[in-house]
Amino acid sequence: MAAAYKVLGQVNPPALTLTTLYTATLETVCSTLSICNLGVSTTVRVAVRPAGAAIDPKHYQVYDVVLNQYDSLFFTLGYGLAATDVVSVYAGTANVAFSLFGATT
Repeated sequence: MAAAYKVLGQVNPPALTLTTLYTATLETVCSTLSICNLGVSTTVRVAVRPAGAAIDPKHYQVYDVVLNQYDSLFFTLGYGLAATDVVSVYAGTANVAFSLFGATT
């Protein structure tokens, strides 16, 4: 089966709320994550939860990284996800946009 390259998920979560960015339904390779701050400086978090497990400190890939006002972060990932794995995000303010790009097979 050919890989389908696409936007896997986009979300602008409420402040201080762990939010699902993407839930894999097929085997997925996550290639790039962009985090764009649309407001004041804040902190961000990103977690990968195998099979949708309850959040645990071991799931965090990014934790309380400072994102300056009107700045962006880009991460090149190469994460392989199985069906039901979940990518979750969190921001200290409601002015942060997360976008995940990759391919499903």
